[in-house]
Amino acid sequence: MEKETTLESTNPATGIVMKTIPMDNIETLTKKYHRARNYTTRWRDVPYEERANIIRRFGENLLAEKDALAETLTSETGKPITQAKSEIEATVTRIKFFLDHTEQIAKDQVMRVVEDGRMVEKVTYDPLGVILNISAWNYPYFVGSNVWIPALLTGSTIMYKPSEIAIQTGQHVERLMHNAGVHPDAFILITGKAGVASIATTMPVDAMFFTGSYGVGRNIAKQAGNQMMKFQVELGGKCPVYVTEDVDIAAAAESIADGAFYNTGQSCCAVDRIYVHRKVYDQFEAAFVRAVAALKFGLNPMDPKVFFGPLARESQLGFLEHLTHHAVRRGAEVLMGGKRVQGTRGFFFEPTVIGHCNHTMEIMHRESFGPIVGLQKVNNDDDAVSLMNDTQYGLTAAVYGNDEERCTAMLRDLNVGTCYWNACDRVSPYLPWTGVKHSGFGSTLGLDGIRNFLRPRAWHLRSPAEPTQEQAAKQRSLAANVRSATSVKPAEDFSKTSKTQERLEEERSANHPQPGPIQVPKP
Repeated sequence: MEKETTLESTNPATGIVMKTIPMDNIETLTKKYHRARNYTTRWRDVPYEERANIIRRFGENLLAEKDALAETLTSETGKPITQAKSEIEATVTRIKFFLDHTEQIAKDQVMRVVEDGRMVEKVTYDPLGVILNISAWNYPYFVGSNVWIPALLTGSTIMYKPSEIAIQTGQHVERLMHNAGVHPDAFILITGKAGVASIATTMPVDAMFFTGSYGVGRNIAKQAGNQMMKFQVELGGKCPVYVTEDVDIAAAAESIADGAFYNTGQSCCAVDRIYVHRKVYDQFEAAFVRAVAALKFGLNPMDPKVFFGPLARESQLGFLEHLTHHAVRRGAEVLMGGKRVQGTRGFFFEPTVIGHCNHTMEIMHRESFGPIVGLQKVNNDDDAVSLMNDTQYGLTAAVYGNDEERCTAMLRDLNVGTCYWNACDRVSPYLPWTGVKHSGFGSTLGLDGIRNFLRPRAWHLRSPAEPTQEQAAKQRSLAANVRSATSVKPAEDFSKTSKTQERLEEERSANHPQPGPIQVPKP
């Protein structure tokens, strides 16, 4: 069988192939790796302020070409155009966070001065080196910038493998990076499918950062472990919400509907399962169906009023139908939707709400990654917490209710990386984005997400002679100014936006499941 040498970029709203793009192979990947490796010292030695100015220009380039970039993103992933524009705008907020805080985090730190000033103990922070970033299609600007921006700011070079579903967006990112002043050997695009990613993981890079499915992430973790390198995997989620009996039902229903179905439900932190206190189950179910029905479905994701777009992958249509049928066979009720849309070549699935679910049903366990959600009635808080923890994933969880102490107490008992009270499907650049269990490990965003791109180096510096009075005073001053915990600067207002865009400024982020685990060759 002849090896694939090209990939097709397909519009999921029409099923039409838009572009054919050559893929990398072992020879081209090897050359790209050596380019990135040979440029590490030169990029590291570029003064921080110069690197920061380059990244600032990259953000300006994103805004200058926002409309065209959004159209590309919509045409290849199906993301509704308003949401595509919001992602690009909010990425600039994310970039500004990194610009505000990276320099301080990366500064040398004198820990103490001893031996009457002769011995100085300090920490410096080195870049990681060559980073392989295998990224996701559902939020390519968000998920990608979590890696590219702190990596480049701290002095590492990047080999960037976008999802084949968002390959044209990846090409735009490379172009805009280079136009902003990033050297072509400091940011290198890799094109291809899972097989190309598999080959890339065999390269002797210094770190791997992956966003995608658990199956693929597990194989990448094995490969990185074999090479004893730093790696991080951001994987999927099966994110639960619990609605207590004292909640404002209409407000909760509207918020949760948005959190379940934004980006057509193709988010790792999308609400995937909803538990409702028995006292308000019927009222909430009705309000939730009304809230979902109010969100506009359309066959043209370029329409700025459309909220639901197509699925990015045709294969997901059959999987969502399977989840629906499996639930119904076990006693669930389809309250709306439940099937693919007929009469179109696009990959459209009806917004689907399934009521009266239980944990014998796959819809309450398997990551759905589409416009479908299950509702289950619970008797009390303890039952809710037990069911919310009954999952292999551990990304986010939310509780809606009026009593903060009661709700946060439940959230503390949940094994997740992010907790929400009266909110969901929200990501902030000021807070770490992390997970447990099959949702992965490591952090991006927040101050921890900057530190992840630095390697500490310890220094023990002893002067060969007694210090002069001037030297001793300088050393005492250094010791007195040991860096304290970094304070977080307030966000800058970069634009006036619509309600939808403001919601995105709160930073939605997501990871995608790629089809099938890659087979990683042994080194």
